[in-house]
Amino acid sequence: MKLLVLAHAAATLIMWGVILVVQVVHYPLFGKVGTAGFVAYQTDHMRRITYVIAVPMLVELSTAIALAWWQPASIPGWQIWNGLALLTLIWISTGLLQVPLHNTLLRGFDATAHQRLVTTNWIRTLAWSARGLLVLAMLAALLHES
Repeated sequence: MKLLVLAHAAATLIMWGVILVVQVVHYPLFGKVGTAGFVAYQTDHMRRITYVIAVPMLVELSTAIALAWWQPASIPGWQIWNGLALLTLIWISTGLLQVPLHNTLLRGFDATAHQRLVTTNWIRTLAWSARGLLVLAMLAALLHES
């Protein structure tokens, strides 16, 4: 059970770091790429970011579901269920907002789509920040149990 919590925490904390860099640094800089090279830049961004996020996102999702299924006695249920709800919000936001906006940007720089991407990505940034705090609390509970 400890390994499950540790894997979950690691994946969440990786994604928290990634989303902060993307939101504060990476997405705002899209507007400075220029129109001539933007499609190639966006294509490379989508391919390369997938290498970084695919495994942690899948580990985070699978371990969140496993934690809900086999709730560790030392971790309050509200932390697990709130974390899962936040993760659901992240996946919904990604699928319904960010992915379509990235697909729009694959056709060329669009200032409106770019601004909407930066703005709507705050949903994921805040949700992963809350999840980061939740998993730190889970780790504290796990350490207290030992």
